[in-house]
Amino acid sequence: MVSRRQQSNLASDGPGCLLFLGTARARAAAIFATPSTVRVEDPVIGRVQKVRAVVGALTTFLMIWTYGVDGGWSEVFEDGVTKVFLAPLVLILVGPLVIGGFILYVPAEHRPLLRSRLRHPLKAVGWYLGIPAGATAALVGTLFLARFLSDVSYVMGLLLYLLILVVGVPFAVWLVTFLVFASGAAARYAFNTADVHASLPAVLTTVLVWVLNLVSLGDGLPNGPLAVKLAAMLGGPLSVTAVSYWELHVLRTHYGVRIRG
Repeated sequence: MVSRRQQSNLASDGPGCLLFLGTARARAAAIFATPSTVRVEDPVIGRVQKVRAVVGALTTFLMIWTYGVDGGWSEVFEDGVTKVFLAPLVLILVGPLVIGGFILYVPAEHRPLLRSRLRHPLKAVGWYLGIPAGATAALVGTLFLARFLSDVSYVMGLLLYLLILVVGVPFAVWLVTFLVFASGAAARYAFNTADVHASLPAVLTTVLVWVLNLVSLGDGLPNGPLAVKLAAMLGGPLSVTAVSYWELHVLRTHYGVRIRG
């Protein structure tokens, strides 16, 4: 959970450029990590998830370091960046099916309440898609206007192009920074689906990691023995599934959060 004070600190850490980019991080946190009365914030769960992520990253690094991978480290870096932006898009595409099945699975008397809470993830998806779409539309419209003004008045067109350069470039940097933090937060909090049901993010995370694993099979696996290839292919999804299953167990036994009941 990110409080308003923490969001303010995120935006105010560091001078100059860091302050400017900190507003992008704070904005992403404000949209995709909003406090909720439904979401359960358990510090132990959070630590276990972080440990799993670190161990997974180190294991992947050691396998690639030892056996190599087609395309080299540049391919590994590109694949990592791609997954940062791909994960939210997969959630947007697959999420409705999982959420629909989840709502059908809960007792019938609870379904209207869960459906009424769908506005929270829908709002987050709207922000995630709407901000870059709106920025792109504004840029394209401004460029067309600048071109039109250039035909009417060279000076007016030049001034508008200068305005685009002075204002547009910093905003583009801010937008890319926002999308990086927003993509990470959107994947981590599953577009605020905990506001629908506290167990839903764990279920969505499990589905997401398996879908991403299938998508990434086309990029190839590290070289080495068959056991290494199987570990690279199944280690991540199986470990995430195990942690998600344990998270559901903790939610049920410690907080009384049940999918059915």
